[in-house]
Amino acid sequence: MNIQQSPQPANGQTPDGKTLYTIIVFSENLAGVLNQVTNVFTRRQLNIESLNVSPSGISHVHRYTITCYADEACIRTVTKQIEKKIDVIQARYYTADDIYVMEQALYKVATAKLLENKEISKAIRFHDSKIVEVNATYSIVSKEGLPDDIMELYRKLKGYDCLLQFVSSGVIAVSKSHREQLSEFLHLREEEYRVHSNE
Repeated sequence: MNIQQSPQPANGQTPDGKTLYTIIVFSENLAGVLNQVTNVFTRRQLNIESLNVSPSGISHVHRYTITCYADEACIRTVTKQIEKKIDVIQARYYTADDIYVMEQALYKVATAKLLENKEISKAIRFHDSKIVEVNATYSIVSKEGLPDDIMELYRKLKGYDCLLQFVSSGVIAVSKSHREQLSEFLHLREEEYRVHSNE
């Protein structure tokens, strides 16, 4: 599942100085968890910029990657509240320096304008994108990369007045840490369970 809001500011900050944070949540694969997580943002009137939900690399564990503009005190509180949910295993927040992110996007452009204006196809090639579908009415351009790169091509195509539709997957992210905190946490939890079972 992916939810993507309107295009984000290119510099990762809003005019009032709030920072774009990424929260990564791991939970049991159960119905209703997504609603519990998003309700935390709703109660604090925080807008979710993007939301990506997918299976993790661990059986029966789902991963939620959420981006949101906030100050650090607020995002710390939100993360703690999410982690307190009974079906949530772990929640952590990150800045852009802490994680490696990737996004995928599709751009639907008018074929007539694409053929008329060679600058459009030049821009598509320049941004390491590819045309994956062409018909008489529209063409589909696919791109994957960093969110800023995705938005740069969006603005370029918008400027050529050829863009019919735009959609992006929302951010997926991995931490730059050398430690795998979820694996460590699950290992410790399993050890504790084993000890208590043998008592």
